[in-house]
Amino acid sequence: MAQVQYWGTGRRKHSVARIRLVPGDGAVQINKRDIDNYFGLETLKLIVRQPLVLTELIGKYDVLCNVGGGGLSGQAGAIRHGISRALLKADPQLRGALKRAGFLTRDPRMKERKKYGLKAARRAPQFSKR
Repeated sequence: MAQVQYWGTGRRKHSVARIRLVPGDGAVQINKRDIDNYFGLETLKLIVRQPLVLTELIGKYDVLCNVGGGGLSGQAGAIRHGISRALLKADPQLRGALKRAGFLTRDPRMKERKKYGLKAARRAPQFSKR
């Protein structure tokens, strides 16, 4: 008998996370490393676990993530988005709670691109009168 698993893809800034939810005891594995080894900050671990805590499924599923691109903060946001989408496939009844918390919305904020003639996205070169 094949094991039941649910997939979800999460994105944030330049990070993309592929999530697999498997029935288990609540272990979170990111890029084949434990969450405690991957994220140093407690806040990032908290962000990753938010959808599971909200839906009270913290000990029901093992979370297996492959994440790449961006920095650690963006990766944590992408994992949270992916877990939320996978939970939705596992149980469509959770949609209301996840949507109210804002976990199903892909955060569109990204770094603005640099424009020509400028030093950064909006920073103009210093003006010189003479």
